[in-house]
Amino acid sequence: MDRYLPPDHPLSRFYRMAAAVFGACLMAFGVLGVANRVPLFTTSGIDILGLSSNGLLAVVSIVVGAILVCAAAWGGPVASTTTAVIGVLFFLSGLINLGLLNTPWNLFAFKLQNVVFSLVAGLVLMFFGFYGRVSGGLPPDNPFVRYRHHEPPDEVPEQRLADEQRIDELTPLARDEVAMAEGHPTREQARRLRAEAVRHMEEERRRAYAHYLDTGASPEQQVSAQNLWADFETPDQARPAREPES
Repeated sequence: MDRYLPPDHPLSRFYRMAAAVFGACLMAFGVLGVANRVPLFTTSGIDILGLSSNGLLAVVSIVVGAILVCAAAWGGPVASTTTAVIGVLFFLSGLINLGLLNTPWNLFAFKLQNVVFSLVAGLVLMFFGFYGRVSGGLPPDNPFVRYRHHEPPDEVPEQRLADEQRIDELTPLARDEVAMAEGHPTREQARRLRAEAVRHMEEERRRAYAHYLDTGASPEQQVSAQNLWADFETPDQARPAREPES
């Protein structure tokens, strides 16, 4: 999904920003609860930012907030999925804890305002996580639509396409090289390796000729292009010209 939703895509920035902001708020709420040294397990919590909290809820808030922040740092697709899943869990938590108010099973010391916050926060997180992903009337160029229909990404950097194409070209050759190094190449693998070696030699020769043409070398000097090490030889190392035979 990263190819369809790169970091600079507007949806990716939207998902990451939403996850980071909400995660930071949850962590702040949890840290304030821990700082007040509220008991870990109690059904009658203390007020933190207008919400009731106990030690368990504070710890859970810190953990969930850290997960959201890490998802935002990871990337847009991960932030979208994480935000949507946590939004569903928030909404279910509000419904479940609504039935547990004023009971010994109220492990998170919820009050009515906590239930309302959990339901609203769950809906908001689901909106952030599912926006541009499962909403109706998505355009055909939407990255999630293209991904679900197994279509190529709408915009992929040319360098990445070139790198992937080069990797696909080199993979069979790498297998041939491994087989040759291990001493059990097939005839076809040996033939391909010989052909690749010849191709490399021809490319180097063409490069050498092009180099001498670009530098304005004379025709006599261009003959040395057949020697791939000519550029690295010193005058003392150059071979003397052969005298004509009488």
